[in-house]
Amino acid sequence: MSVLVARRLAAAPVVLLAVTFLVFALGAASPFDPVRQYAGDAAFTASARNLEQIRAGLGADRPFVAQWWSWLGDALTGDLGASRSLRMPVGQVIGERLGWTVLLVSVAFVLTLVGGMALGILAARRRGGVLDRCVTGAMYTLEAAPVFWLALGAVWLFALRLDLLPAGGLTDTSASVVTADQVGAHLVLPAAVLAVSQLPWFVLYIRQSLIAALAEEHVLGARARGLRERTVLLRHALRSALLPFLTLLGSRVPELITGALLVETVFSWPGVASATVQAALALDFPLLTALTVLATAAVLIGNLAADVLYGLADPRVALDG
Repeated sequence: MSVLVARRLAAAPVVLLAVTFLVFALGAASPFDPVRQYAGDAAFTASARNLEQIRAGLGADRPFVAQWWSWLGDALTGDLGASRSLRMPVGQVIGERLGWTVLLVSVAFVLTLVGGMALGILAARRRGGVLDRCVTGAMYTLEAAPVFWLALGAVWLFALRLDLLPAGGLTDTSASVVTADQVGAHLVLPAAVLAVSQLPWFVLYIRQSLIAALAEEHVLGARARGLRERTVLLRHALRSALLPFLTLLGSRVPELITGALLVETVFSWPGVASATVQAALALDFPLLTALTVLATAAVLIGNLAADVLYGLADPRVALDG
C-alpha cells in the first residue's frame, strides 16, 4: 500500500502540470477574446488602441506558453493571480467559496449513502417484487433526468408552488448576517437535488451486488445455520457486497463535481463550482485554471482514498498502483 501511495503522489504533480497547460492551450484555441469579455459593454465603444493596452496589461498579448509559464512560476510561490471576472485575488475567491462547496457536497454525499443503502437493501431483499420493480424503475428514470432539470423542478415545486423552502442563495435577501438557521434552510434543496442526482448508481449497484452476495456459499451457510434473515442480510451479504463498492467511490467524484457545478449555478449557491461556471463564461483563465487544478486534485485524492480503503478492507487484494 505504501508503494501505491508513493506512486500516486509522484504522478500527481505531472497530471496537475498537464492540466494547467491544457487549460491555457484551450484558451488560446478559443475563438472568444478574453479582453472583450473583461471590458464588457465598454468593448463596443473602446478604440483598438485601448483594447491593445488592456490586452498588454492582462498579458494576453503574449504566446500562451509564455502566459502559462509565467502563471506557473507565480503559482509555485503561492500567487494564483487575480480573477478578471470577480476583480479579486484567486486565492481569496477559493478561500471564501471552498467551504460552502465542501458543505454542500458532504451533506449530499451522506444523504446519497444513507438513502441509497436503504433503497438498495429493500429492493434486493424482495427481488422481483412490487417494491423492487418500483425502486428500480424510479432509479432508471432519475438516471435519465438531467441534474439541472431536477434542480429547476425542485425550485418550481417546493419554492414557488408550495412555498416550503427558499429558492436559492445562502441566506434571505433581507438578512444582514449569515446564521446557521438560514444556511440550513437554504441548504436543503440544493443538497437534496445533488443527492437525488447521485442516488441511481448507488441504489442499482448495491441492489445488484447484494443479490449476487446472497447467492454466495458463506451466505447460504449462514442461512443453513438458522440465522435470522436480517442478520444474514446485514452482517454477511451486505459486508461482501460493499467491498467492490469502495473502488467505485473514487470514479464517482468527477460526476459529483459536475453535478455540483449545475446545482450551485441553479440555486445561486456561493461555492467554487458556481465560480467555475462564471470563470468559464467570462474567459477568466487565472481563476479557471486554479479551479480546474483544484477539481483535478479532488479526483486524484478520491481515487487514491478509494483504493486505500479497499486495500484496508480486504488485505488479500494486491495494490500495485
